[in-house]
Amino acid sequence: MEFTKMEGCGNDYIYVNGFTTKIQHPEQLSRIISDRHFGIGSDGLIIIHPSEIADFKMSMYNADGSEGKMCGNGIRCVAKYVYDNRMTDKTTITVETLSGIKTLLLHVEDEKVKTVRVDMGSPILSADKIPVISPNNRLINEPVIIDGLEYRITCVSMGNPHAVIFIPNTDTLDIEQIGPKFEKNEMFPESTNTEFVQLIDDTTIKMRVWERGSGETLACGTGACASAMAGILNGLTKDVVNVQLLGGDLLIEYDRENDKVYMTGPAKTVFTGNFPYEVESEEK
Repeated sequence: MEFTKMEGCGNDYIYVNGFTTKIQHPEQLSRIISDRHFGIGSDGLIIIHPSEIADFKMSMYNADGSEGKMCGNGIRCVAKYVYDNRMTDKTTITVETLSGIKTLLLHVEDEKVKTVRVDMGSPILSADKIPVISPNNRLINEPVIIDGLEYRITCVSMGNPHAVIFIPNTDTLDIEQIGPKFEKNEMFPESTNTEFVQLIDDTTIKMRVWERGSGETLACGTGACASAMAGILNGLTKDVVNVQLLGGDLLIEYDRENDKVYMTGPAKTVFTGNFPYEVESEEK
């Protein structure tokens, strides 16, 4: 199986061209290749397919084999993959995901994609649509008890469910201990991604993330969008927010008039190669 390893702010995935290679068991493959000791090493697997309703379609699988609906850093790398490999010559493309069709604007230098601006759509705040089990329709700075401790969470979906908590210092956080307590809490019927956010100023936040199915990652695009929205909803930040992640920075912009979130960030190719996995190949 031919593959390309790519990363956006350190959020790395293995990309496979689904136009030419058919993956029989992507859940199994994602677990195998994501292992950083016995596989390639990644946060998961992304397959690029033909689409009947958009320019391309992406399927995304976490490191534990579970399928994700959307990946903000991953979709930017999809854009770079298809442009750099001459699968398109357009600098504005659409990509079908399980959370809808996303429009991407590609910034190209020397015939290679450097950064991508993604129209992430409208933030979902309704508890039943995120989903979160709560008597309240919205959870904004809502007090909850997790493992016997009280936290104030703001819940947002940007295609994936997110619980955002503002804390004084992200550097001293024991995320390995508290992250799983949020992920598997019964109030999140589909599990949740959890962002722990430190406010730097009204245009800058610092974030660490515990992703459902993957654990702590260096970055999360939808999580950065959710964290920026949480800052805006709580009156802590302006509508343009620089989100500092362990793997780099993302620029998040909220268009109030149209209720849309835009994310801009880098997309990079790490390396290409072949992996000894039995698959069926089909020529385009």
